[in-house]
Amino acid sequence: MSYLVEMKNIWKSFGRVVALKGVDFAVGHAEVVGLLGDNGAGKSTLVKILVGYYQPDKGEIYFEGQRVKFSSPCEAREHGIETVYQDLALVNLMPLWRNFFLGREIVKQFGPFRCLNKKKMRKIAREALSEIGINVRSVDDTVAFLSGGERQAVAIARAYHFGAKLLILDEPTAALSVGETKRVLEHILEAKKRGISVVLISHNIYHVYEVADRLVILERGEKIGDYKREEVTPQQVMDLIAAAAGVK
Repeated sequence: MSYLVEMKNIWKSFGRVVALKGVDFAVGHAEVVGLLGDNGAGKSTLVKILVGYYQPDKGEIYFEGQRVKFSSPCEAREHGIETVYQDLALVNLMPLWRNFFLGREIVKQFGPFRCLNKKKMRKIAREALSEIGINVRSVDDTVAFLSGGERQAVAIARAYHFGAKLLILDEPTAALSVGETKRVLEHILEAKKRGISVVLISHNIYHVYEVADRLVILERGEKIGDYKREEVTPQQVMDLIAAAAGVK
């Protein structure tokens, strides 16, 4: 099978704490992979290594068949890896359109002077959100006025617009209502339809199970399971995690 991302034999320690112990992790093209495990399992560390936030002590990473070593999340983003963290990296006091283009602002030149092309950015932000079924009151509203689901939609629409090949979502349904959770899960399936691969990190196994093609389970820095969705039930996954964590 040809993978979009392949991480081989990844090791990472922080002082005396071994966070990852020879983990193999792969994501196929247009595949949704649920990354599961208890707190301290190594999920966040693995993803941060993939996007260049940390460097592995040992191991290899391949993206689109080429060996890579990202020096920063910015470099990973340039290759098409977008990460939406739980805090969304949105600035509450900035308008929606500014958040949409944060770090990627469109500028126009007037002789020696440069300024933001606000009109163009507003238009693009409005159209990008509308395209995935999000109709906000105004792109000039500050993010503070958006609901949790709307904030997730902004982050996901931003990833679509800037040509993400891999979308990493960290606890995207945390603290959302039932309706907002349903919409976020629909956005994930829409990303797959567009050919975008998704890594979904979550503690809610039932949410992951609804959309994932495959489930990868970590515990105490080791991979203890890698299953196609149809091979396991949510209860079996929970039992496996609990048993690995020593919960009776």
